Amino acid sequence: MSWILWLGTLIAAAQAASLDSICSKSYAQAALSIDNLPPGIKIDSSSLSAELFTNQTLSSDWFPTSTVDYCNITFAYTHDGIANDKFHVTYWVPAPDEFKNRYLSTGGGGFAINRGTRYAPSGIIAGAVSGQTDGGFGSFATNFNQVFLLANGTVNWQAVHMHGYQAHHELALIGKQFARNLYNILDDEKIYSYYQGCSEGGREGWSQVQRYADQFDGVVVGAPAFHYSQQQVNLLFANVIEQTINYFPPTCELDKIMNLTIEACDALDGKTDGVVSRTDLCKLHFDIDDVIGESYSCDAVASNGGLRNHQVTSAATPAQSGKVTAQAAKLVKTYLDGLHDSDGRRIYLTSQLGSDFTNAYPQYNNDTESWEMALVSLGSEWVARFLNLQDTTMLSNFDNVTYDDLRDWITLGLQKYYDTLQTNWPDLTPFQSAGGKILHLHGESDPGIPAGSSVYYYEAVRKLMYPSLGYNESVSKLDDFYRLFLIPGGAHCSPNPNQPGGGWPQDTLQTVIDWVENGEAPQKLNNTSGIEEVCRWPLRPLWSKNGTAFECTYDQKSLDTWMYEFDAFKVPIF
Repeated sequence: MSWILWLGTLIAAAQAASLDSICSKSYAQAALSIDNLPPGIKIDSSSLSAELFTNQTLSSDWFPTSTVDYCNITFAYTHDGIANDKFHVTYWVPAPDEFKNRYLSTGGGGFAINRGTRYAPSGIIAGAVSGQTDGGFGSFATNFNQVFLLANGTVNWQAVHMHGYQAHHELALIGKQFARNLYNILDDEKIYSYYQGCSEGGREGWSQVQRYADQFDGVVVGAPAFHYSQQQVNLLFANVIEQTINYFPPTCELDKIMNLTIEACDALDGKTDGVVSRTDLCKLHFDIDDVIGESYSCDAVASNGGLRNHQVTSAATPAQSGKVTAQAAKLVKTYLDGLHDSDGRRIYLTSQLGSDFTNAYPQYNNDTESWEMALVSLGSEWVARFLNLQDTTMLSNFDNVTYDDLRDWITLGLQKYYDTLQTNWPDLTPFQSAGGKILHLHGESDPGIPAGSSVYYYEAVRKLMYPSLGYNESVSKLDDFYRLFLIPGGAHCSPNPNQPGGGWPQDTLQTVIDWVENGEAPQKLNNTSGIEEVCRWPLRPLWSKNGTAFECTYDQKSLDTWMYEFDAFKVPIF
């Protein structure tokens, strides 16, 4: 920034003592003079809009319910040499007296690159400028899958790279300097930068950690879809099992198996609270076959017209009753054992015992009065659109698809998108050397993205970065900058309605801020309800004295249940 413009901004800043004044269009436009943008990026200051919001009460699983004031500043930028190129970014900014020299980028979910109010208020609460991007997709409501193809067979590679990592990189580069200019923070004064996101947003966070070592001082990444090709194809695993054994269990039967599993495994952690805090002990001690013959009954349910876990359409179901069959038990056991090829080699893993079986839900055909396959929409679209390059949301034919086909689809996805969407690079040495901190959390009963995928990546990082150290020594080294927490009973990026006593930690952003700025490394996470503290991996929760005494304990036999080798592939899988 030139000294004349800087002086003008300084004078304006002295006058902008309130949120109302900092939210003026002219003031915000003056802060858009950013000298150190990457070559080829040009900000369109004429596109800027600024809107003031006061007394906004907002709530999310990712921050405590709060009433906040903020200004929403939105503008566009372009890249030289690219036709019809326009990116929109929006930054929520707090009042000058609330700003604490912090910047926060927030992520998306599913095929969306942003999630609106799910994470953005976290920044305002923490005294940060909070940013979101539209990825250059046309609007904040336009998703990646809508712009992925230019035509059948022709990939929009610009969109792929932007969704994969580049758009979030630019969001942060622009956002940090914009915050500095907006509040007149001198160059020698530190602005701390953070990231928060879950699911696809978790993957986006890892895309920055793995590529740009000094972009963020701290990140909160939840249930990341970083094994992207495996994750998307794996959503179809239950569908293949159903087709293979020719059995489509009523949804009530699947729910009964889940509820009986929770009931059987609840107390294995030493406390009966309706939460399976130790899914590893459940795996060691519970046999699904024990539920065969148990009665189930459910009332009819009308369709809500939406998606469950962003994956399976919530269709109407009739009243149901019956007994758990051996076929249903076989389906569930095969599913929980994880995806294997025809030679018995492991392709991928699935969710933990106690998770729901959403991905296996069939749909009811009123004409035939029978249950039939309901393809998981996200997985089906991945194969149809992103692998077959057809502009459609569903596979036209799923007949005779085998486990080997799923393996081959995963391989194809790895080959096509390893440098963009696949986000499992295990060498975090540059980020560690830059002093960054990672708070990684995952609901242990996540039915969509398996908790085991986060453990697998953590282990890949540990083994690659500290190959000469023993287990305890390498964990201690990793603890210096990277900590993983499995949320007991937690679902996908949220509390679990099937295990409501598990809760969900809402202050994770403040936790990583305290770690970065005050050196307070989190030994445990504070939870919102039920289970008050969450152990950091590899320690596991255990109660004694009739559930009144709690500790985080090391249990090798349990840890072994989380360790996998994907031997269906000849290349390393991190």
